[in-house]
Amino acid sequence: MSVALHKRFWPDDVPHVLPAPAHTLWQRLLISAQRSPSKPALVFYGSKLSYQELVRQAEALAGYLQHEMGVTHGDRVLLLSQNCPQFVVAYYAVQRIGAVAVTLNAMSTTDDASHMATDSGARVVLAAQELLPALQPLLDQGLLQGAVVFAYADMASSLPGISVPEWVMAPRLELARPAGADGAAPIVEWGQAMAAACIPAPDTGQVNDLCLLAYTSGTTGRAKGCMHTHATLQASVNASCAWRRLDENAVVMAVAPLFHLLGMQNGMNLPLMLGGTAVMMARWDRVAAWHLIRHYRVTVWAAPPTMVVDFFSNPDVTPQSIASLSLLSGGGAAMPEAVASRLANDYGIIFNEGYGMTETASFLHCNPLNRPKRQCLGCPTTGVDSRIIDPDTGRELAQGEVGEIVTHAPQVTIGYWNNPQADQEAFIQIDGKRFLRTGDLAHVDADGYFFMRDRLKRMVNVSGYKVWPAEIENLLYEHPAVQEACVIAACTLGDKGEQVKAVIVLRPASQGQVDAQQIIDWARGRMAVYKAPRVVEFVEQLPKSNTGKILWRKLQEIERSTDSVPTGAQI
Repeated sequence: MSVALHKRFWPDDVPHVLPAPAHTLWQRLLISAQRSPSKPALVFYGSKLSYQELVRQAEALAGYLQHEMGVTHGDRVLLLSQNCPQFVVAYYAVQRIGAVAVTLNAMSTTDDASHMATDSGARVVLAAQELLPALQPLLDQGLLQGAVVFAYADMASSLPGISVPEWVMAPRLELARPAGADGAAPIVEWGQAMAAACIPAPDTGQVNDLCLLAYTSGTTGRAKGCMHTHATLQASVNASCAWRRLDENAVVMAVAPLFHLLGMQNGMNLPLMLGGTAVMMARWDRVAAWHLIRHYRVTVWAAPPTMVVDFFSNPDVTPQSIASLSLLSGGGAAMPEAVASRLANDYGIIFNEGYGMTETASFLHCNPLNRPKRQCLGCPTTGVDSRIIDPDTGRELAQGEVGEIVTHAPQVTIGYWNNPQADQEAFIQIDGKRFLRTGDLAHVDADGYFFMRDRLKRMVNVSGYKVWPAEIENLLYEHPAVQEACVIAACTLGDKGEQVKAVIVLRPASQGQVDAQQIIDWARGRMAVYKAPRVVEFVEQLPKSNTGKILWRKLQEIERSTDSVPTGAQI
């Protein structure tokens, strides 16, 4: 496939290669703050935090982490929170001292958190108070040696017309526990850490330092830490801004979860690097989103199709009420044709579809703004070399042939944390360059645009979150009534995309004694909600090969034969 094909439709004034980043994320924030100190960096419902104040708070927290909690350059620090200003302060405080943020899904169970803390070697956590119970056993057992805990309400205020969730406005709980109490790790209240007014040591960060471990579920169950540097994260954001012509005037809706690369990059790092404003919501609410877009004149919004579908289902959303919105983009799944047509015809909005994953720091491929194609992964963007290969032989395939997407780009992860086997499986050498194997099967059309066809690896895409069936199956086998289980993707919620489906053979003694809802409820008590099966089907037997291997692909094909919703990949 000629890599020059799509260059015919390259956006005007967008360079084919960008200079390598020269500053750390912290240094980029300082540049924005020096340029516009009083400008709102973050808006949280009715509250505003200026760039100057964001820097001040991040410096204070950084100093506390250094001097009182012993965090040094290169140490890993867990972050567990819904979207809020404190998450941003915490994230940049970690960057300020050259440490590494380990962002946990807010739906993480104690087992999830224990694995990530143990695997990363993190000793300290910064967490929202309502999520502390998942971490409490780790603190009590000494696996974590300290926590700084905050209440969203301390940096939130109401806004006329918007119903701020009660849990966001919940008052601060008395959680503080001094060091040495019962031999357990200390728990410090956020305000106490800020009041200490500790001054951090001089900034020694370098652009190629490790700054993020983003855990992505593995095909065999346990999550693996995807390593990103200041350079890889910025390469993705810089390319996105150039491709989409974004500048400091951007007012960005930040509602996709910040612990996920879609939200972290598009809702936090991008506006702060530009010197724009991020309008934040703690959790998705289509009515509140509409009010915030109108009130703050939001111009840019990156969201998965599921969120977009829900937003435009609100009858109050009219073209006039969201006239400020100039760019609506995202991925996670292909935008259904009917929805794309409605956006274009009724609102004059072209949903700018793209493609990426945790390993590519979000942005990788994108449709040109002036020549998009629907249900399309777009073209390789600035500095990206993507190709289609035969997954078995590594041979590069011709235009139109279906094979695995492999990519070489400055935003590609430097590897997996302490996991050389994962590195060996994920990377391949082509023409002397290191390419990431995405595990996604696609073809390239005559114009050089990539179209998803299937997945090489078993994976369920739940609103942009990767769920690996092997992990869920392993947990289901712990249920005393389950004899055999096979997990596949089901699209049972219309435009809401894929959900986890478990096809189960019950033990003889349990047949007729256990129903689907009992399995679902049991699973939700043992895994993150998005991983738990939404659909359970009981069968007498699972299809198997002559060697006894469960034929999961056959079950998936049967499921998809009644499903026309297209699939995509994370961005």
